[in-house]
Amino acid sequence: MTTQLLQDATQVIPNPQLLINVISKRVRQLGLGHRPMVEVGPRASLTDIALKEIIAGKLSYQQQDADGDGTQ
Repeated sequence: MTTQLLQDATQVIPNPQLLINVISKRVRQLGLGHRPMVEVGPRASLTDIALKEIIAGKLSYQQQDADGDGTQ
């Protein structure tokens, strides 16, 4: 994982815990065979691919409140 990619991704998802969760979920998907949504080189790590997808705006996320039912 490159530091520059991580810094760029924190501009898109500033919450570190949320960023880690999004990256982890996407790395699992890529590891199971899902195709990357961005152009990548032959030696790109799954983490770098996930970070590039976040930076490119290809991944979205939805934060829920503490009780998880979506009400406020």
